[in-house]
Amino acid sequence: MASGSDKVVETVIVGNYVEMETEGEPKGIKTKVSNLFWHGGSVYDAWFSCASNQVAQVLLTLPYSFSQLGMLSGILFQLFYGLLGSWTAYLISILYVEYRTRKEREKVDFRNHVIQWFEVLDGLLGKHWRNVGLAFNCTFLLFGSVIQLIACASNIYYINDNLDKRTWTYIFGACCATTVFIPSFHNYRIWSFLGLIMTTYTAWYLTIASLLHGQVEGVQHSGPTKLVLYFTGATNILYTFGGHAVTVEIMHAMWKPQKFKAIYLIATLYVLTLTLPSAAAVYWAFGDMLLNHSNAFSLLPRTPFRDMAVILMLIHQFITFGFACTPLYFVWEKAIGMHECKSLCKRAAARLPVVVPIWFLAIIFPFFGPINSTVGSLLVSFTVYIIPALAHIFTFRSATARENAVEQPPKYFGRWVGTYTINMFVVVWVLIVGFGFGGWASMTNFIRQIDTFGLFTKCYQCPPPAPHHGLNATAAAPLHHPFNHTHRP
Repeated sequence: MASGSDKVVETVIVGNYVEMETEGEPKGIKTKVSNLFWHGGSVYDAWFSCASNQVAQVLLTLPYSFSQLGMLSGILFQLFYGLLGSWTAYLISILYVEYRTRKEREKVDFRNHVIQWFEVLDGLLGKHWRNVGLAFNCTFLLFGSVIQLIACASNIYYINDNLDKRTWTYIFGACCATTVFIPSFHNYRIWSFLGLIMTTYTAWYLTIASLLHGQVEGVQHSGPTKLVLYFTGATNILYTFGGHAVTVEIMHAMWKPQKFKAIYLIATLYVLTLTLPSAAAVYWAFGDMLLNHSNAFSLLPRTPFRDMAVILMLIHQFITFGFACTPLYFVWEKAIGMHECKSLCKRAAARLPVVVPIWFLAIIFPFFGPINSTVGSLLVSFTVYIIPALAHIFTFRSATARENAVEQPPKYFGRWVGTYTINMFVVVWVLIVGFGFGGWASMTNFIRQIDTFGLFTKCYQCPPPAPHHGLNATAAAPLHHPFNHTHRP
Protein backbone atom coordinates (compact mmCIF):
# COMPACT_ATOMS: atom_id res chain seq x y z
CA MET A 1 0.00 0.00 0.00
CA ALA A 2 2.68 2.49 1.02
CA SER A 3 5.51 0.81 -0.87
CA GLY A 4 5.29 3.05 -3.95
CA SER A 5 7.30 6.21 -4.51
CA ASP A 6 6.86 9.16 -2.12
CA LYS A 7 5.08 11.06 -4.86
CA VAL A 8 2.47 8.33 -5.18
CA VAL A 9 1.96 8.19 -1.42
CA GLU A 10 1.40 11.94 -1.26
CA THR A 11 -0.98 12.30 -4.18
CA VAL A 12 -2.98 9.09 -4.22
CA ILE A 13 -5.28 7.82 -1.53
CA VAL A 14 -5.12 4.06 -1.73
CA GLY A 15 -8.44 2.47 -0.93
CA ASN A 16 -8.73 -0.46 -3.28
CA TYR A 17 -8.48 -3.05 -0.54
CA VAL A 18 -10.88 -5.51 -2.14
CA GLU A 19 -8.76 -5.69 -5.28
CA MET A 20 -5.59 -6.16 -3.25
CA GLU A 21 -7.11 -8.90 -1.15
CA THR A 22 -8.26 -10.85 -4.18
CA GLU A 23 -5.12 -10.24 -6.24
CA GLY A 24 -3.77 -13.44 -7.76
CA GLU A 25 -6.86 -15.46 -6.78
CA PRO A 26 -8.69 -17.39 -9.51
CA LYS A 27 -11.95 -15.64 -10.34
CA GLY A 28 -14.59 -18.36 -10.53
CA ILE A 29 -18.36 -18.03 -10.72
CA LYS A 30 -18.64 -17.85 -6.93
CA THR A 31 -16.16 -14.97 -6.77
CA LYS A 32 -17.89 -13.08 -9.57
CA VAL A 33 -21.31 -13.47 -7.92
CA SER A 34 -19.83 -12.40 -4.59
CA ASN A 35 -18.28 -9.33 -6.19
CA LEU A 36 -21.55 -8.46 -7.93
CA PHE A 37 -23.79 -8.61 -4.84
CA TRP A 38 -21.43 -8.34 -1.88
CA HIS A 39 -18.26 -6.30 -2.49
CA GLY A 40 -19.31 -2.73 -3.20
CA GLY A 41 -16.85 0.12 -3.27
CA SER A 42 -17.71 2.16 -6.35
CA VAL A 43 -19.07 5.71 -6.60
CA TYR A 44 -22.47 4.18 -7.43
CA ASP A 45 -22.40 2.02 -4.28
CA ALA A 46 -21.67 5.10 -2.19
CA TRP A 47 -24.53 6.99 -3.87
CA PHE A 48 -26.99 4.15 -3.26
CA SER A 49 -25.83 3.90 0.36
CA CYS A 50 -26.27 7.64 0.97
CA ALA A 51 -29.65 7.89 -0.77
CA SER A 52 -31.00 4.69 0.77
CA ASN A 53 -29.82 5.58 4.26
CA GLN A 54 -31.11 9.15 4.17
CA VAL A 55 -34.81 8.54 3.71
CA ALA A 56 -36.05 5.49 5.58
CA GLN A 57 -39.07 5.62 7.91
CA VAL A 58 -38.89 9.43 7.97
CA LEU A 59 -40.90 9.33 4.72
CA LEU A 60 -43.87 8.35 6.86
CA THR A 61 -43.42 11.19 9.37
CA LEU A 62 -42.81 14.07 6.95
CA PRO A 63 -46.57 14.57 6.29
CA TYR A 64 -46.94 14.86 10.10
CA SER A 65 -44.22 17.54 10.00
CA PHE A 66 -46.05 19.36 7.20
CA SER A 67 -49.20 19.48 9.35
CA GLN A 68 -47.12 21.17 12.06
CA LEU A 69 -45.28 23.55 9.71
CA GLY A 70 -47.78 24.25 6.96
CA MET A 71 -47.17 23.52 3.27
CA LEU A 72 -44.87 26.44 2.39
CA SER A 73 -42.58 26.11 5.42
CA GLY A 74 -42.46 22.33 4.96
CA ILE A 75 -41.21 22.65 1.39
CA LEU A 76 -38.73 25.46 2.17
CA PHE A 77 -37.26 23.65 5.18
CA GLN A 78 -36.72 20.51 3.10
CA LEU A 79 -34.82 22.44 0.44
CA PHE A 80 -32.84 24.42 3.02
CA TYR A 81 -31.82 21.49 5.23
CA GLY A 82 -31.11 19.38 2.15
CA LEU A 83 -28.49 21.95 1.09
CA LEU A 84 -27.17 22.32 4.65
CA GLY A 85 -26.82 18.55 5.03
CA SER A 86 -25.01 18.27 1.68
CA TRP A 87 -22.59 20.99 2.74
CA THR A 88 -21.63 19.36 6.04
CA ALA A 89 -21.33 15.94 4.35
CA TYR A 90 -18.87 17.64 1.97
CA LEU A 91 -16.93 18.99 4.97
CA ILE A 92 -16.79 15.52 6.56
CA SER A 93 -15.43 14.10 3.29
CA ILE A 94 -12.74 16.82 3.14
CA LEU A 95 -11.65 16.13 6.73
CA TYR A 96 -11.57 12.36 6.08
CA VAL A 97 -9.36 12.82 3.01
CA GLU A 98 -7.06 15.16 5.00
CA TYR A 99 -6.75 12.71 7.89
CA ARG A 100 -6.19 9.65 5.75
CA THR A 101 -3.62 11.32 3.53
CA ARG A 102 -1.62 12.48 6.56
CA LYS A 103 -1.69 8.99 8.06
CA GLU A 104 -0.73 7.24 4.84
CA ARG A 105 2.23 9.60 4.46
CA GLU A 106 3.28 8.17 7.83
CA LYS A 107 2.98 4.65 6.30
CA VAL A 108 -0.11 3.71 8.37
CA ASP A 109 -1.94 0.68 6.93
CA PHE A 110 -5.74 0.68 7.13
CA ARG A 111 -6.13 -2.74 5.47
CA ASN A 112 -8.00 -4.30 8.40
CA HIS A 113 -9.15 -1.13 10.09
CA VAL A 114 -12.27 0.93 9.33
CA ILE A 115 -11.66 4.65 9.88
CA GLN A 116 -14.45 6.36 11.83
CA TRP A 117 -15.42 9.97 12.44
CA PHE A 118 -14.07 10.13 16.00
CA GLU A 119 -10.68 8.90 14.73
CA VAL A 120 -10.64 11.64 12.11
CA LEU A 121 -11.30 14.20 14.85
CA ASP A 122 -8.63 12.62 17.04
CA GLY A 123 -6.01 12.67 14.28
CA LEU A 124 -6.74 16.25 13.21
CA LEU A 125 -7.72 18.00 16.44
CA GLY A 126 -6.87 15.82 19.45
CA LYS A 127 -8.51 13.67 22.09
CA HIS A 128 -11.03 16.24 23.40
CA TRP A 129 -12.60 16.56 19.96
CA ARG A 130 -12.49 12.78 19.64
CA ASN A 131 -14.37 12.29 22.90
CA VAL A 132 -17.08 14.82 22.02
CA GLY A 133 -17.46 13.40 18.50
CA LEU A 134 -17.61 9.84 19.81
CA ALA A 135 -20.24 10.67 22.43
CA PHE A 136 -22.56 12.49 20.02
CA ASN A 137 -22.08 10.06 17.14
CA CYS A 138 -22.65 6.91 19.18
CA THR A 139 -25.68 8.33 20.97
CA PHE A 140 -27.23 9.48 17.69
CA LEU A 141 -26.62 6.13 15.98
CA LEU A 142 -27.98 4.31 19.04
CA PHE A 143 -31.24 6.27 18.88
CA GLY A 144 -31.25 6.07 15.08
CA SER A 145 -31.34 2.29 15.49
CA VAL A 146 -34.04 2.60 18.17
CA ILE A 147 -36.18 4.64 15.76
CA GLN A 148 -35.95 1.90 13.11
CA LEU A 149 -37.26 -0.70 15.58
CA ILE A 150 -40.13 1.58 16.63
CA ALA A 151 -40.95 2.17 12.97
CA CYS A 152 -40.97 -1.57 12.24
CA ALA A 153 -43.54 -2.18 14.98
CA SER A 154 -45.61 0.83 13.93
CA ASN A 155 -45.75 -0.29 10.30
CA ILE A 156 -46.42 -4.01 10.70
CA TYR A 157 -49.38 -3.13 12.92
CA TYR A 158 -51.19 -1.76 9.86
CA ILE A 159 -51.06 -5.20 8.24
CA ASN A 160 -51.47 -7.39 11.31
CA ASP A 161 -52.99 -5.91 14.46
CA ASN A 162 -53.43 -9.26 16.20
CA LEU A 163 -50.30 -8.40 18.18
CA ASP A 164 -49.70 -5.05 19.87
CA LYS A 165 -46.82 -2.83 18.81
CA ARG A 166 -44.67 -3.71 21.82
CA THR A 167 -44.80 -7.40 20.94
CA TRP A 168 -43.86 -6.56 17.36
CA THR A 169 -40.89 -4.60 18.73
CA TYR A 170 -39.68 -7.75 20.52
CA ILE A 171 -39.95 -9.73 17.29
CA PHE A 172 -38.23 -7.17 15.07
CA GLY A 173 -35.50 -6.63 17.64
CA ALA A 174 -34.58 -10.27 17.21
CA CYS A 175 -34.72 -9.97 13.40
CA CYS A 176 -32.55 -6.84 13.32
CA ALA A 177 -29.97 -8.50 15.55
CA THR A 178 -28.96 -10.57 12.50
CA THR A 179 -27.19 -7.46 11.11
CA VAL A 180 -24.23 -8.48 13.31
CA PHE A 181 -23.27 -10.85 10.48
CA ILE A 182 -22.75 -8.05 7.90
CA PRO A 183 -19.01 -7.25 8.19
CA SER A 184 -18.84 -3.66 6.86
CA PHE A 185 -20.29 -1.12 4.42
CA HIS A 186 -18.46 -2.92 1.61
CA ASN A 187 -21.11 -5.59 2.00
CA TYR A 188 -24.24 -3.47 1.67
CA ARG A 189 -24.17 -3.29 -2.15
CA ILE A 190 -27.34 -5.28 -2.90
CA TRP A 191 -29.09 -4.04 0.26
CA SER A 192 -28.63 -0.34 -0.43
CA PHE A 193 -29.71 -0.84 -4.07
CA LEU A 194 -32.88 -2.65 -2.99
CA GLY A 195 -33.45 -0.17 -0.16
CA LEU A 196 -33.65 2.75 -2.56
CA ILE A 197 -36.12 0.91 -4.79
CA MET A 198 -38.27 0.27 -1.71
CA THR A 199 -38.35 3.90 -0.56
CA THR A 200 -38.99 5.06 -4.12
CA TYR A 201 -42.03 2.76 -4.36
CA THR A 202 -43.32 3.86 -0.95
CA ALA A 203 -42.91 7.57 -1.68
CA TRP A 204 -44.78 7.36 -4.97
CA TYR A 205 -47.43 5.10 -3.41
CA LEU A 206 -48.06 7.79 -0.74
CA THR A 207 -48.23 10.48 -3.43
CA ILE A 208 -50.53 8.66 -5.85
CA ALA A 209 -52.76 7.08 -3.17
CA SER A 210 -53.30 10.49 -1.52
CA LEU A 211 -54.14 12.19 -4.82
CA LEU A 212 -56.56 9.39 -5.78
CA HIS A 213 -58.12 9.44 -2.32
CA GLY A 214 -58.73 13.18 -2.59
CA GLN A 215 -59.25 15.58 0.26
CA VAL A 216 -61.24 14.32 3.24
CA GLU A 217 -64.51 16.08 3.94
CA GLY A 218 -64.00 19.38 5.74
CA VAL A 219 -60.22 19.16 5.44
CA GLN A 220 -58.35 21.94 7.22
CA HIS A 221 -54.77 23.10 6.72
CA SER A 222 -54.38 25.36 9.73
CA GLY A 223 -50.62 24.90 10.33
CA PRO A 224 -48.59 26.51 11.64
CA THR A 225 -50.61 27.28 14.77
CA LYS A 226 -48.17 26.90 17.69
CA LEU A 227 -44.45 27.56 18.04
CA VAL A 228 -43.96 24.19 19.74
CA LEU A 229 -45.42 22.39 16.74
CA TYR A 230 -43.59 24.59 14.24
CA PHE A 231 -40.13 23.94 15.62
CA THR A 232 -40.89 20.26 16.27
CA GLY A 233 -41.73 19.84 12.58
CA ALA A 234 -38.69 21.84 11.47
CA THR A 235 -36.42 19.68 13.62
CA ASN A 236 -37.85 16.49 12.14
CA ILE A 237 -36.75 17.80 8.72
CA LEU A 238 -33.32 18.65 10.20
CA TYR A 239 -33.21 14.98 11.23
CA THR A 240 -34.30 13.86 7.75
CA PHE A 241 -31.28 15.42 6.06
CA GLY A 242 -28.87 14.56 8.86
CA GLY A 243 -28.34 10.99 7.76
CA HIS A 244 -24.63 11.48 7.13
CA ALA A 245 -23.40 10.29 10.53
CA VAL A 246 -22.07 7.24 8.66
CA THR A 247 -20.35 9.25 5.90
CA VAL A 248 -16.84 8.31 7.01
CA GLU A 249 -17.65 4.59 7.08
CA ILE A 250 -19.27 4.79 3.62
CA MET A 251 -16.24 6.68 2.28
CA HIS A 252 -13.84 4.17 3.78
CA ALA A 253 -15.67 1.38 1.96
CA MET A 254 -14.99 3.14 -1.37
CA TRP A 255 -12.11 2.14 -3.61
CA LYS A 256 -11.44 5.81 -4.32
CA PRO A 257 -12.77 7.85 -1.37
CA GLN A 258 -11.62 11.18 -2.82
CA LYS A 259 -14.45 10.87 -5.36
CA PHE A 260 -17.10 11.17 -2.64
CA LYS A 261 -17.33 15.00 -2.50
CA ALA A 262 -20.53 15.59 -4.52
CA ILE A 263 -22.17 12.20 -3.93
CA TYR A 264 -24.24 13.28 -0.94
CA LEU A 265 -25.57 16.33 -2.78
CA ILE A 266 -26.66 14.20 -5.76
CA ALA A 267 -28.24 11.68 -3.36
CA THR A 268 -30.08 14.54 -1.61
CA LEU A 269 -31.45 15.88 -4.90
CA TYR A 270 -32.89 12.43 -5.65
CA VAL A 271 -34.30 12.11 -2.13
CA LEU A 272 -36.10 15.44 -2.54
CA THR A 273 -37.97 13.97 -5.55
CA LEU A 274 -39.38 11.43 -3.07
CA THR A 275 -39.97 13.50 0.05
CA LEU A 276 -41.50 16.67 -1.42
CA PRO A 277 -44.30 15.10 -3.52
CA SER A 278 -45.24 12.47 -0.91
CA ALA A 279 -45.36 14.82 2.10
CA ALA A 280 -47.20 17.54 0.15
CA ALA A 281 -49.77 15.11 -1.31
CA VAL A 282 -50.59 13.42 2.02
CA TYR A 283 -50.89 16.78 3.78
CA TRP A 284 -53.10 18.13 0.96
CA ALA A 285 -55.43 15.14 1.32
CA PHE A 286 -55.67 14.86 5.12
CA GLY A 287 -54.60 18.24 6.52
CA ASP A 288 -54.85 18.64 10.30
CA MET A 289 -55.80 14.99 10.83
CA LEU A 290 -52.08 14.27 10.50
CA LEU A 291 -51.46 16.05 13.81
CA ASN A 292 -52.87 12.94 15.49
CA HIS A 293 -51.35 10.42 13.07
CA SER A 294 -47.57 10.57 12.94
CA ASN A 295 -47.45 7.54 10.61
CA ALA A 296 -48.92 8.39 7.19
CA PHE A 297 -49.93 4.74 6.61
CA SER A 298 -52.59 5.06 9.34
CA LEU A 299 -54.77 7.37 7.23
CA LEU A 300 -54.64 5.66 3.86
CA PRO A 301 -57.15 2.92 3.03
CA ARG A 302 -55.94 -0.63 3.21
CA THR A 303 -55.19 -1.98 -0.28
CA PRO A 304 -52.69 -4.46 -1.72
CA PHE A 305 -50.57 -1.45 -2.75
CA ARG A 306 -50.48 -0.14 0.81
CA ASP A 307 -49.65 -3.60 2.18
CA MET A 308 -46.81 -3.83 -0.33
CA ALA A 309 -45.52 -0.40 0.77
CA VAL A 310 -45.64 -1.49 4.43
CA ILE A 311 -43.73 -4.71 3.69
CA LEU A 312 -41.09 -2.88 1.64
CA MET A 313 -40.62 -0.30 4.38
CA LEU A 314 -40.21 -3.08 6.93
CA ILE A 315 -37.40 -4.60 4.87
CA HIS A 316 -35.88 -1.17 4.36
CA GLN A 317 -35.96 -0.46 8.08
CA PHE A 318 -34.00 -3.66 8.64
CA ILE A 319 -31.40 -2.34 6.17
CA THR A 320 -31.34 1.11 7.80
CA PHE A 321 -30.98 -0.50 11.22
CA GLY A 322 -27.84 -2.16 9.87
CA PHE A 323 -26.58 1.16 8.49
CA ALA A 324 -27.04 2.89 11.85
CA CYS A 325 -25.77 0.01 13.95
CA THR A 326 -22.68 -1.03 11.96
CA PRO A 327 -20.58 1.98 13.12
CA LEU A 328 -21.60 1.11 16.69
CA TYR A 329 -20.42 -2.44 16.09
CA PHE A 330 -17.06 -1.07 14.93
CA VAL A 331 -16.68 1.13 18.03
CA TRP A 332 -17.53 -1.79 20.30
CA GLU A 333 -15.13 -4.12 18.45
CA LYS A 334 -12.32 -1.59 18.86
CA ALA A 335 -13.15 -1.18 22.57
CA ILE A 336 -12.89 -4.93 23.24
CA GLY A 337 -10.00 -5.60 20.83
CA MET A 338 -11.98 -7.63 18.27
CA HIS A 339 -11.97 -5.20 15.32
CA GLU A 340 -9.19 -6.90 13.36
CA CYS A 341 -10.39 -10.43 14.07
CA LYS A 342 -10.67 -12.48 10.85
CA SER A 343 -13.47 -14.74 12.09
CA LEU A 344 -16.89 -13.42 11.09
CA CYS A 345 -18.66 -15.60 13.66
CA LYS A 346 -16.50 -14.39 16.54
CA ARG A 347 -17.05 -10.76 15.53
CA ALA A 348 -20.82 -11.37 15.21
CA ALA A 349 -20.97 -12.89 18.69
CA ALA A 350 -18.95 -9.99 20.11
CA ARG A 351 -21.37 -7.48 18.53
CA LEU A 352 -24.57 -8.86 20.09
CA PRO A 353 -24.37 -6.80 23.34
CA VAL A 354 -24.79 -3.63 21.21
CA VAL A 355 -28.30 -4.69 20.15
CA VAL A 356 -29.64 -5.19 23.69
CA PRO A 357 -29.84 -1.52 24.82
CA ILE A 358 -31.36 -0.57 21.44
CA TRP A 359 -34.07 -3.18 21.91
CA PHE A 360 -34.74 -1.97 25.47
CA LEU A 361 -34.96 1.73 24.54
CA ALA A 362 -37.39 1.00 21.69
CA ILE A 363 -39.72 -0.63 24.22
CA ILE A 364 -39.41 2.26 26.72
CA PHE A 365 -39.97 5.13 24.22
CA PRO A 366 -42.22 3.86 21.39
CA PHE A 367 -43.22 7.38 20.30
CA PHE A 368 -43.12 7.18 16.51
CA GLY A 369 -42.70 10.71 15.12
CA PRO A 370 -41.93 12.79 18.24
CA ILE A 371 -38.74 10.82 18.90
CA ASN A 372 -37.40 11.82 15.45
CA SER A 373 -37.61 15.51 16.33
CA THR A 374 -36.04 14.99 19.74
CA VAL A 375 -33.09 13.05 18.32
CA GLY A 376 -32.80 15.66 15.55
CA SER A 377 -32.58 18.64 17.88
CA LEU A 378 -30.38 17.21 20.64
CA LEU A 379 -28.09 14.88 18.69
CA VAL A 380 -28.22 15.39 14.90
CA SER A 381 -27.73 19.15 15.29
CA PHE A 382 -24.28 18.60 16.81
CA THR A 383 -23.27 15.29 15.23
CA VAL A 384 -23.61 16.16 11.57
CA TYR A 385 -23.99 19.96 11.44
CA ILE A 386 -22.20 21.88 14.21
CA ILE A 387 -19.22 19.58 14.95
CA PRO A 388 -18.17 19.07 11.27
CA ALA A 389 -18.40 22.83 10.58
CA LEU A 390 -16.35 23.71 13.67
CA ALA A 391 -13.88 20.89 13.01
CA HIS A 392 -13.24 22.23 9.50
CA ILE A 393 -12.69 25.76 10.88
CA PHE A 394 -10.22 24.61 13.55
CA THR A 395 -8.38 22.11 11.33
CA PHE A 396 -7.55 24.81 8.81
CA ARG A 397 -7.28 27.81 11.14
CA SER A 398 -3.55 28.32 10.46
CA ALA A 399 -2.16 29.65 7.18
CA THR A 400 0.19 26.65 6.97
CA ALA A 401 -2.69 24.17 7.29
CA ARG A 402 -4.66 25.98 4.59
CA GLU A 403 -1.66 26.11 2.29
CA ASN A 404 -0.90 22.40 2.70
CA ALA A 405 -4.52 21.21 2.62
CA VAL A 406 -5.04 18.16 0.43
CA GLU A 407 -8.29 19.63 -0.90
CA GLN A 408 -8.47 23.38 -1.52
CA PRO A 409 -11.98 24.92 -1.38
CA PRO A 410 -13.36 25.59 -4.87
CA LYS A 411 -13.52 29.18 -6.07
CA TYR A 412 -17.31 29.07 -6.49
CA PHE A 413 -17.57 28.78 -2.68
CA GLY A 414 -15.33 31.82 -2.30
CA ARG A 415 -12.22 29.83 -1.39
CA TRP A 416 -11.34 29.88 2.32
CA VAL A 417 -13.21 33.08 3.20
CA GLY A 418 -16.43 31.82 1.62
CA THR A 419 -16.04 28.39 3.22
CA TYR A 420 -15.50 29.90 6.68
CA THR A 421 -18.50 32.18 6.24
CA ILE A 422 -20.77 29.26 5.29
CA ASN A 423 -19.42 27.23 8.23
CA MET A 424 -20.15 30.00 10.72
CA PHE A 425 -23.66 30.41 9.34
CA VAL A 426 -24.28 26.65 9.74
CA VAL A 427 -23.03 26.69 13.34
CA VAL A 428 -25.07 29.74 14.39
CA TRP A 429 -28.28 28.69 12.59
CA VAL A 430 -28.31 25.10 13.81
CA LEU A 431 -27.29 26.10 17.34
CA ILE A 432 -30.10 28.66 17.68
CA VAL A 433 -32.89 27.23 15.50
CA GLY A 434 -32.11 23.50 15.51
CA PHE A 435 -30.75 22.92 19.00
CA GLY A 436 -32.26 25.93 20.83
CA PHE A 437 -35.83 26.35 19.57
CA GLY A 438 -35.96 22.80 18.17
CA GLY A 439 -34.71 21.27 21.42
CA TRP A 440 -37.27 23.20 23.47
CA ALA A 441 -40.15 22.29 21.15
CA SER A 442 -39.31 18.63 20.60
CA MET A 443 -38.61 17.96 24.29
CA THR A 444 -41.89 19.66 25.23
CA ASN A 445 -43.73 17.46 22.73
CA PHE A 446 -41.81 14.34 23.81
CA ILE A 447 -42.60 14.89 27.50
CA ARG A 448 -46.28 15.26 26.58
CA GLN A 449 -46.16 11.83 24.94
CA ILE A 450 -44.77 10.35 28.16
CA ASP A 451 -47.42 12.15 30.27
CA THR A 452 -50.21 11.04 27.92
CA PHE A 453 -49.21 7.48 27.05
CA GLY A 454 -46.60 6.58 29.69
CA LEU A 455 -43.30 4.76 29.32
CA PHE A 456 -43.38 1.15 28.06
CA THR A 457 -46.76 1.89 26.47
CA LYS A 458 -48.12 -1.25 24.90
CA CYS A 459 -49.58 0.24 21.72
CA TYR A 460 -48.72 3.89 20.97
CA GLN A 461 -51.46 5.72 19.00
CA CYS A 462 -53.32 2.47 18.33
CA PRO A 463 -57.01 2.75 17.46
CA PRO A 464 -59.47 1.31 19.97
CA PRO A 465 -60.97 -2.15 19.34
CA ALA A 466 -63.53 -1.93 16.54
CA PRO A 467 -66.51 -4.24 15.99
CA HIS A 468 -65.00 -5.26 12.65
CA HIS A 469 -61.43 -5.58 11.31
CA GLY A 470 -61.51 -2.32 9.32
CA LEU A 471 -58.29 -0.41 9.85
CA ASN A 472 -59.61 2.83 8.42
CA ALA A 473 -62.62 3.17 10.64
CA THR A 474 -60.44 5.00 13.15
CA ALA A 475 -59.50 8.07 11.15
CA ALA A 476 -61.10 10.40 13.69
CA ALA A 477 -59.66 10.50 17.20
CA PRO A 478 -61.79 8.31 19.52
CA LEU A 479 -63.35 9.99 22.54
CA HIS A 480 -61.97 7.60 25.12
CA HIS A 481 -58.41 7.47 23.78
CA PRO A 482 -55.96 10.39 24.20
CA PHE A 483 -55.02 10.43 20.51
CA ASN A 484 -54.87 14.15 20.07
CA HIS A 485 -52.77 14.99 23.10
CA THR A 486 -49.91 15.28 20.63
CA HIS A 487 -50.93 18.83 19.90
CA ARG A 488 -52.92 20.10 22.86
CA PRO A 489 -51.30 22.70 25.10
